[in-house]
Amino acid sequence: QVQLVESGGGLVQPGGSLTLSCAASGSIFAVIAMGWYRQGPGQQRELVAQLNRGGGTDYADSVKGRFTISRGDAKDTVYLQMNSLKPEDTDVYYCNGKIYDSRSSWDDYWGQGTQVTVSS
Repeated sequence: QVQLVESGGGLVQPGGSLTLSCAASGSIFAVIAMGWYRQGPGQQRELVAQLNRGGGTDYADSVKGRFTISRGDAKDTVYLQMNSLKPEDTDVYYCNGKIYDSRSSWDDYWGQGTQVTVSS
């Protein structure tokens, strides 16, 4: 089993910053990619940012230039630095890991979600 544990959500004013962190643990054979998705009420979960094993990144157009995903010093840890936050960034943010839990099989794993609220 693989577990993803997130932290760092909260309430922030427009223009402010937050950092989310996610740590993967358990039966990890290899990590393909780790990233962040967000989902609002009645909405589909959408990709915010992803960091693949080779160091490549993908960002949603709406966050480019404001959010930065990076690998932590600890093994299988990823951060999302969110700057210049806007009210429309308000959502539940989910950490995602595309992880091999054995030599031959990988799956999508999800954290429990952390609420980010941008409001004055």
